Amino acid sequence: MDIRDRWLPGEATNAQGQEIDDIWQFADGCPVQVHERLTIPIGHPGVVQDFSTSSVGGTPVVHKRVANVFAELAPDEVQVIPVDVEGQSEPYFILVATQSIRCIDDQESAEVLYWVPEDGRPEKTGRYRSVMGMRIDTTKVGNAKVFRPWGWSITLIVSEDIKEALECSGATGMSFREVTGPSEVSPEEREHNRKLKALYERTETARTAFWRTLGTLDEKSILPIVVGGGWPARRQVWRVIHRPEGRTLFVTDGLSDFFVAAVEPSIGFGLELALETDEPVENVAKSWQQLLLERIANELVGHEHLREPARTGILSMEVDGERMPEPLLTKEGRVAVLLGMDTPTLPTHFTMPDGQVRLVTVKTLMPRELTYLLEHGREELLHRFNQSHPGHLSNAWRQPVV
Repeated sequence: MDIRDRWLPGEATNAQGQEIDDIWQFADGCPVQVHERLTIPIGHPGVVQDFSTSSVGGTPVVHKRVANVFAELAPDEVQVIPVDVEGQSEPYFILVATQSIRCIDDQESAEVLYWVPEDGRPEKTGRYRSVMGMRIDTTKVGNAKVFRPWGWSITLIVSEDIKEALECSGATGMSFREVTGPSEVSPEEREHNRKLKALYERTETARTAFWRTLGTLDEKSILPIVVGGGWPARRQVWRVIHRPEGRTLFVTDGLSDFFVAAVEPSIGFGLELALETDEPVENVAKSWQQLLLERIANELVGHEHLREPARTGILSMEVDGERMPEPLLTKEGRVAVLLGMDTPTLPTHFTMPDGQVRLVTVKTLMPRELTYLLEHGREELLHRFNQSHPGHLSNAWRQPVV
């Protein structure tokens, strides 16, 4: 929420206190039928607003002064449904825009993305996935004053006179953005964005196809994209792949992106990291394996002298051990890893449209193994790993091989 101390209405409940079945119907852009008095609970207390939307369904919950403006200026285009709002004696209403108009101007909007069959959401295919810097085609709107744009109903569009009347009423909780007039994006910016989008799709499609050859991509575990951090395309992405015999593979998904500053095809740093475990993982986003992979990636991104050996050979390194399993911690509170260990169960490279990318395995070292490596070198330690379980797997709860 932009305003941290504002209240947040919950979803409408019926007379029995149960959340109604279709919580999205009030923001769909079509008439609704309500046969009983509804109640709006308050999911997050705070400063009361005259215009708010519910936390999930986006139901507009408005004070009488807001409802009056819509009822006066667009009576045939809205429904104002009386509701009881938890803790409020003032009259409140659910505001329903009763029409949806297909009017978004894809060419003039800053950016539009559609759901496609590959996204695995057939009920959404063909509808908007994202609309930024929206512009509408006013020739398709006619005399409508209140409506939802088809395919992107999270937005409520109102005419200029309604906007002015709402502002004059002193109603709180609203913000407006113009959706007519010149585009926010210049022709030069639009061409630049088009090239970037094509490069993103080019690399992401190829890399995702490779990940699918390794196992089943976990579509439910959401690892948030982080913007920036020195990665080639300025986005940090991770994927989780479920492999045979209950193994889980964590991979970086962006170190082989193109360099966004150049806006030219490339394979970025020419590598991606892969950490595989056969230990149970309950929450991948909060797992120590995911955290360790992030720290290793950040070290490689931030230190050019580490990337070349990681891309071409074998590299040992240490990272911060905060929130790591105790058996992995050195006396200094760090965790040691071995990068680039070959394994017959994972390919060493994969092909992208613009070159070969190395898949760099991540092997956690027990403290005794790190000491052995520093005293005897990598070859004997690698031999011992290759002769014993778990091989290249990164496990915290195991016996050292030395």
